[in-house]
Amino acid sequence: MATEIEPQHTEQPPVEVAAEQAEPTRGDRIKAAFAEQRSNIGARTRDWLAASDIDPVTAIQLATDNKQRKHDNRLAQQQRIVAEAHGRFAHAKARSEAGEDINAGTLASLGGKVAAEESKLAALQATPVLPPTDREINAARTSKKAGRVAIVAGGALGSLSVLGTAIEQTATGQPMLLAVVTVGAGYGWYLLSRPFVRGRAGEVPFDMTPASLPATFQAEPAGGAPSIGSHVVMNVEQLAEGAKPYPLRNARTPDQLAECVLLAARAENVPIVEVSDVQRQPWGWQCIVRVGEGTPEAIISKAGDLETRFDLKTNGVRPQPILERRACAILRLVEGDPFATAPGLPYRPPKSISIMEKSRLGTSVGGESLDAAFAGVMGLVVAASGGGKTGLLQAIGEITTACYDNITIDLDPHGDGLEDLHDAVRVTGRSHEQIEAVLLFFLMLSKGRARLRKKLGMGKKWKVSKEHPHFTIIFDEFPKGSELSKKLAFELLLVGRKEAVTLIIASQGGTRLYLGENIAQMIAFKAVGPSKVGDTRAVFGDGAVAEGWLPHKLSPATDTDPKDAGHVYIQGVPGRPDEPIEYAVHETPSATLRKLAQERFEAGLIEPDQASLDSMKGVDLPEYVEPVWDNEGNLKKPAPIDLLSWEQLLKLCGAEPPAGAELTDGPARAAIQDSVDVMVKRDVDRMKTETLVAALQEHDPDAYGEMDVEEFKALMKKAGAGAPITLGQIGEEKNPRGFKRDRLRHLL
Repeated sequence: MATEIEPQHTEQPPVEVAAEQAEPTRGDRIKAAFAEQRSNIGARTRDWLAASDIDPVTAIQLATDNKQRKHDNRLAQQQRIVAEAHGRFAHAKARSEAGEDINAGTLASLGGKVAAEESKLAALQATPVLPPTDREINAARTSKKAGRVAIVAGGALGSLSVLGTAIEQTATGQPMLLAVVTVGAGYGWYLLSRPFVRGRAGEVPFDMTPASLPATFQAEPAGGAPSIGSHVVMNVEQLAEGAKPYPLRNARTPDQLAECVLLAARAENVPIVEVSDVQRQPWGWQCIVRVGEGTPEAIISKAGDLETRFDLKTNGVRPQPILERRACAILRLVEGDPFATAPGLPYRPPKSISIMEKSRLGTSVGGESLDAAFAGVMGLVVAASGGGKTGLLQAIGEITTACYDNITIDLDPHGDGLEDLHDAVRVTGRSHEQIEAVLLFFLMLSKGRARLRKKLGMGKKWKVSKEHPHFTIIFDEFPKGSELSKKLAFELLLVGRKEAVTLIIASQGGTRLYLGENIAQMIAFKAVGPSKVGDTRAVFGDGAVAEGWLPHKLSPATDTDPKDAGHVYIQGVPGRPDEPIEYAVHETPSATLRKLAQERFEAGLIEPDQASLDSMKGVDLPEYVEPVWDNEGNLKKPAPIDLLSWEQLLKLCGAEPPAGAELTDGPARAAIQDSVDVMVKRDVDRMKTETLVAALQEHDPDAYGEMDVEEFKALMKKAGAGAPITLGQIGEEKNPRGFKRDRLRHLL
C-alpha cells in the first residue's frame, strides 16, 4: 500500500513595509499650523461679520435702544423748537413793551406758535416707546452687520497707509513704527488664530438670583439660567393636542409661561390667541396678550377664574389694556410685591421747585416713575377708610410746600388734614367757620384775578411766578363739610383753575351720596384707591371696569397689615396718558415730614401778591352769602359769612400774621414775650402747652396765676401765634402739641 505523503507548508515571515512613512518636515508642520490658524481666523471673522454672537435677547435690546434713542432725539429736537418759539415770543413782547411798533397780530401769532409747539411736545412726552417689532429687530441686526463690514474695510485700507509710512521711515533709519506695527500685527494674529468654537458658554461665577424672588424664579429650569426677558411669540395653534392647564409655579421659561397662559385662557373660554414679550420680573411674570375677538374686557371679567387656574392670590391677575392696540393688553401675573424695590421720594429743600414742574409722586406697577405737576390742577382723591387717602394728600402736600411759587392751604372739618406738614402750611382750617371763610376768600380772589390778569398782560390764564404765586387748597373729608362750604367749593372748582387757585377735595366715596353733586367726572385729576365698585364707575365712568380701571379690587389696610393702602389708579396727570395702571404713592414717615415742614417754615412761608389782594375789592359777592332785606329796608336774614381780609383770615385760622406785621402793646404781646423769655431761660426751643402755662405762672404769678390752659390758648391765638402745633417727641410723649420759640420770636 502506497503511503500518502501530505504536502509540507512552509511558514513564510510577514511581508515588511518596504518603506516606512517619512516624518513631516519642519516646513510641512509650519504650513499645516499656518493653514489651521488661517482657518480659525476666517471662521471667527465670518462669524463676527454675520453677527452670530448676537443672540435674540441682545438683538431685541439693540432694537429697543435704537427706538429709545430715536424717541429721545425727537423729544430733544421738539424741546429746542419750543425754546426757540418762547424766545421769539419773548423778544417780540420785550420790543413791544419797549415802545416799538409791534403788530398785536404778530404777538398773537407767536403766542399761538408757542402753544402749538408745547402741545406737540406734551403729546410726544406722553407717547410710550413700544416694544420693537420683528422687522425692527432684524433691522438692528442688519445694521450691526453693516457696521462690522465697514470696520473691516476701513481697517484694511488704513493698514496699507500705516504700513507704507512704516517702510518709508525704516528706509530713512527710523524703524520704530515698523517694529510697533509688526508687534501689533503679530499679537492680533495670535488673538484671532486661536481655536474657535462658536457658542461655547462659560459658567456664571456667582449666584444671580436674589433670595427674595418668588419660588418659580429661584427654581433652576431645564436648559440653563432663568430668562429675564424674551421676544417669545406663541399662539393657540402651537398648543399640543390634549394639553392641560398647569399652575404658574411650573413655568420656568418664557415659552412655558406663554403656554401656561394660553392653556388657562382656553380652559376658561377667554379669547386670548397670542402671547408675546414675556418678561420675568422680581414680583412675577409680565407679557402682552392679544384677543382674537371682542376686547380685553374678557380677561378682566374672568380674572378670578384665571387666578384659580394659575394658583395665584386674589388680585394676582392684573390686565392693563393698551390704548394704542385695542386687541392687546399687558398681563401681569403677580406673585410678590410689585413695589418692593421702588425708590423712595427725593429730598426737596425749601423753595427748591416750581409748582409748574413735574415732581416724583410714586411708581407704577411696571416700575415707571409717576411724575406730576399740580399747577392749575383741580383734583379728587377717593379711598375708603384704610385706603391711604391721607398718605396721598401728604405726598401731594410735600410737593406743594416745597415750591417757591405756591401757597398751600389745608382744610379738614373732621380730622387733622395734612398732619405732620402743619408747619409748612400757610393757612389751616378745621371749624366750619374757618373753612367757609377760606373758601369764600379764595373764590373772591380768583374772580379778582380774572379781571386783573388782563391788566397785567397775562393772556387767557394766570401766569404763575414768585411774584404772583399759585394757591393749592387741599380739602380733606369733603363730605363732612357744611352745605355752604360745599357750595363754595363747587363754585371754586368751576372758576379757579385759570386763575391759579386750585382745589383738591378728598372723600371716602366718589358717588353723589358722598359728594352731594355729580361732580366726580368733571374734575380733571382723579385718584382712586381701595374703594367700592360704585366709586370706580362714579369717578372713571360707567364702562371703566370693562376698560381695566380696577381700584375696587385693592384692599384697604388693617391695624396689622398695610395691604394695598396708598395704591391708586389715576386719571388726568398732565402729560401722561390715561392708562388703567396701578400706582403706589410713596408714603413718607411722619418724623421726616415734620422735619421737612420745620425746614420750610424756617425758610419763610410764601405770601400772596398784593395786586391779587387788592383786586378783590371790586368783586361782587355771591347772592347766597349776602344779607337779605325786606321791602322796608329791614334786615330779614343776616349774611351767613363775611368776606375777610387776608390779615383777618390768618387771625381767624390761628395762622401767623403777614411778614412785617407787629403786635401792639398789651396782654397778647406780653404773653408772646414772656413765653420766649421762659424758653430762653430753660434753654429749650419748644414747650408743651400745659408745661408752658405752668412755667409762666411761676415766671409771673400776678399775670398768669389764675389763667388756665384754654384761656392761654385764646390769648396766644389773639396774638397771632395760632393754635398749638405738633412739636415732635418730647421725653416719652411722641406727638405733644405746644409752641416753638422761633415761631413766637418771629411775631415780635
